[in-house]
Amino acid sequence: MQRCKIAPLGWNINLQIDGRDVEQYEDVLKSLPCRVVIDHNGKFLKPVTPDHPAMQSLLRLLDTGRCWIKLSAPYETSQTGAPHYEDVSALARTFAHKFPERCLWASNWPHPGRNPQPSNRALFDLLPAWAPSAEVRTRILVDNPAALYGF
Repeated sequence: MQRCKIAPLGWNINLQIDGRDVEQYEDVLKSLPCRVVIDHNGKFLKPVTPDHPAMQSLLRLLDTGRCWIKLSAPYETSQTGAPHYEDVSALARTFAHKFPERCLWASNWPHPGRNPQPSNRALFDLLPAWAPSAEVRTRILVDNPAALYGF
């Protein structure tokens, strides 16, 4: 097991790496004695398909029960772009379907480096397409953050 100074504090790691590199860190991330939150739908700098090996590695991390994924900022990596960000949305739908208990929604406000800034409303309106079930959306917006952050 890896040594982790924040574990005794009950903190979690908020991780941003190119999702295509997750495979090379999978064993280390699994061995950490703390929770890991991966940002921006895995932040695949070049979006991949849900069956891509790096995506499968990320799904295995979510399956540990100590890893969460933020459904946020599809504009950061999407090649297809607004309004639906279909390439990144395919990943978000996969996360919400396979691991609804490990998903969090985030706005990424104030959208650093974006001018003009994306519409928070338009980004929030993507959530029903990613998680069609009202029950799953409640988990993502209320239950999961409450459990992870101790609300």
